[in-house]
Amino acid sequence: MDTNNAMNEPIAILSSESLAQALGELRPKLHRYCARMTGSVIDGEDVVQEVLVKAIEAFSEAEPIVNAEGWLFRITHNAALDFLRRRARQDALLAEEALDMTADPVSTSDDRLTVTASLRTFMRLPTSQRSTVILRDVLGYSLGEIGALLDSSLPAVKAALHRGRARLREIATEADERPLPVLADAERARLLDYVSRFNARDFEGLRDLLADDVQLELVSRFRRRGRDVVQNYFGRYRERQDWQLVPGLVEGRSAVIVQDASSRAVLYFVLLAWAGEQVSDIRDFRYARYAMEGAELFVAA
Repeated sequence: MDTNNAMNEPIAILSSESLAQALGELRPKLHRYCARMTGSVIDGEDVVQEVLVKAIEAFSEAEPIVNAEGWLFRITHNAALDFLRRRARQDALLAEEALDMTADPVSTSDDRLTVTASLRTFMRLPTSQRSTVILRDVLGYSLGEIGALLDSSLPAVKAALHRGRARLREIATEADERPLPVLADAERARLLDYVSRFNARDFEGLRDLLADDVQLELVSRFRRRGRDVVQNYFGRYRERQDWQLVPGLVEGRSAVIVQDASSRAVLYFVLLAWAGEQVSDIRDFRYARYAMEGAELFVAA
C-alpha cells in the first residue's frame, strides 16, 4: 500500500447522495438506540422517523460533515430527549451529578445483563445513565466517542456508565410481577376477523373492512391514504405464500403477528387501529424487522 498516497487522499465529506445512503444503513442502529431510550420499539421508530426529517432539514445549513455517524447520533440523541420531554412534560429530566471516577471494566455478567435487558428495564435508568449504557454496552462506542456524542466530559461518562450498570444488576434481581397483557373481547373479535380473512386470502373481504380515509404506512418504504389507494397493499401479500397471521399484542397494543407458514417463527408485526368496525390505520413493519429486537410481543391464543 502506498502510504503517501493514502495520507494525501481527500477526507470524505458527506454529500446529499451519501446522506441518503448513511440514513438507510444506520437506520437499524439508530432504532436500537431510540427503542431503548424510549422503552418502546414503536415509539423508537417514531423518533427515528423524526431524526430522518431533522437530518435532511439540517444538512443544507450544516458545516462540512466528515463523521456522518457521529453527526446523526447527536441528532438522534437530542430527538430522543425531546420525545421524552414531550411524553412526560410534568416531570423534569433528572440531572446527573458528574463525579470524577473510573468506570469499572465491563464484566461478562454486565454484558449479558445489558444485552438481555428489556426495553422497559432501560426506562428505569435515569436518562444520562440510559444513553451511556446503550451507547457503550449495546452499540459498542468508546468512552471518548460517547463523550463527543453527548457533549459530556469523560468523568461524567464514566460515572453514568458505572451507575447505570450497577442499577441494571439491581433490577435483574427483582421479580417481574406484571400480569400478561390480554385482548379485550371486542378487540379480539375484530382482530380474529381480520386475520381469518387474511389467512383465507380473502382480499376482497379485507378491502370491505377498510375505512374510506384509512392510512397505511409500510415502515421505511412509503405512506398512503384512502381506501382506493391502500387496497392495492394487499396485492403484495397475494404474491407470497410463505406467511401466516395470528392475532396478538405488541407492547400492549393490538397487532397482527406475521409468522413463517412452515416453522411458525415470528417474522414481524403489523399494528392496526380501528374506527368502529373499520380499519383506520395500518402500520406494517415488513421492511423494518429491526423493530423486532426487544419488542414485547404476545401471540393471543
